[in-house]
Amino acid sequence: MKEQIQAHLKNRIEQFFHRETDTFPDVEIKKELFARRKADLIKVKADAQVLHISREGKHCFIEYQAHMQYLIKQKEQYYIEENVENRKASFYNNRLYEDQEMIMEYPLFQRDESNESLFDERSDDTRLAFVYDRMKAVQYAERWWNEFNPAYKKFTDDCTNFISQCLHAGGAPMRGYPNRSQGWWMRNNNWSYSWAVANSLKTYLSYSKTGLRTNQVSSPEELKLGDVICYDFQGDGRFDHNTMITGFDVYGMPLVNAHTSNSRKRYWSYEDSSAYTPNIQYKFFSIQDDRS
Repeated sequence: MKEQIQAHLKNRIEQFFHRETDTFPDVEIKKELFARRKADLIKVKADAQVLHISREGKHCFIEYQAHMQYLIKQKEQYYIEENVENRKASFYNNRLYEDQEMIMEYPLFQRDESNESLFDERSDDTRLAFVYDRMKAVQYAERWWNEFNPAYKKFTDDCTNFISQCLHAGGAPMRGYPNRSQGWWMRNNNWSYSWAVANSLKTYLSYSKTGLRTNQVSSPEELKLGDVICYDFQGDGRFDHNTMITGFDVYGMPLVNAHTSNSRKRYWSYEDSSAYTPNIQYKFFSIQDDRS
């Protein structure tokens, strides 16, 4: 079955360099994004790992993980973007008739238990001094973008846990243990909501005045390496995803690393994501520290 998936991925790759068709709409969306960014796609590589196979008569359903690598050129600058997608392909009589990315369902506790009032610390004027090492945060994001650090608990929806780890690797201090609704921490197989819940981290970054704290800016161009972008895909006020800035394209626009749909040097806007909607909202947070 891996051979069938590899042949299918080869067909997807070929569409990146040929005329538009209706076969792979997601490919066309990504091609359009490259064109708007004035980015030339030089080469695409793909590998597959089959996760699960089920059969119903002549139907075969394959869940697989596709590791995509894109060699991109902007002016004289080259870089590689990588994405890992969990996908499901359906075959009938060994012929493909459907292939789509499996959209992550957010666990209920991640959608419902965060309450903005729990993280309203605007009256806290104390300081927990630290210096944020942006390069260490980025190095961590590069090292673990497609793996799970065994020193930390692994989550099915791991995007916020991963970003918290990156921030901590950069020197951001934990605080608030053992109250899950206060501070930002992971300890003894327990964690604050802000450590692992996307909407809660967004709220914490908005209001924290001690330890890990930020300055919210109005545009992605104002961000630096090691800063954070939060995403509300539906535009309903509940933020679903977080990424870390690990680079910039030739026009100064951020490239990000993330977990859940594991990504490296992905363009910040996520317009090529299966979770993207026209109602998407962003929050841009620049990390502040006590550097003199």
